[in-house]
Amino acid sequence: MSESDNPHSLGFDKPEAQAPNNKGETCVVSPPTVIKFFAPVIDTTINALLDAIDQKMKQGQEQFIILISSPGGSVFHGLSAYSYLKGVPAKITTHNFGSVDSIGVVLYCGGETRISVPQARFLLHGVSANFGQGASLEEKQLEERLKGLRIDIENIAKVIAANTGKSAEEVTRDMLDRTTLNAEQAKSYGLVHDIKTQLFPPGAELISIQWQEPSRPTTGGP
Repeated sequence: MSESDNPHSLGFDKPEAQAPNNKGETCVVSPPTVIKFFAPVIDTTINALLDAIDQKMKQGQEQFIILISSPGGSVFHGLSAYSYLKGVPAKITTHNFGSVDSIGVVLYCGGETRISVPQARFLLHGVSANFGQGASLEEKQLEERLKGLRIDIENIAKVIAANTGKSAEEVTRDMLDRTTLNAEQAKSYGLVHDIKTQLFPPGAELISIQWQEPSRPTTGGP
């Protein structure tokens, strides 16, 4: 299949393209906005991502490339961001430029077109619960927490299944087996549409979302 025949091809060799508008007139299509998401999936980073998309859409932008390298993070924020990306009136392309793990895979699935660099990694695994030091939970609270974990696993599996053509049961097994995929394996799995080294076209605006864990305060000697 040639690049022109590939429905997921981005055609990066041209900074600007010409396309007919709704009146049949030829107009220049601006390059997409590129958002580099080099961060965990947490409240501050997801809020920054969605805010950036909101602001650019208000300015008329209809195409976004989200470069993702993430260790995962919050299931709540990952599922919410996925639903948002799937629902906005814009073309979203996601591109794994390093490692996409855990709930980061769900964020990655938010792309209508999904690209990966050749040396990327994907990690599917189950959901864990964190308990604070010295936490004490009653039986009912433990049951509620377990039900929540099962629902999270089910929802994540449904998202990945819907975007890969796999069954939710198969995805769930792969998650529980902690499945790691390289770019070629992810393409065979249905996660990745195309493998490319080039991340975005010349002239595209780049917005960076990064997060650094706060350093712990040092204590002096006696």
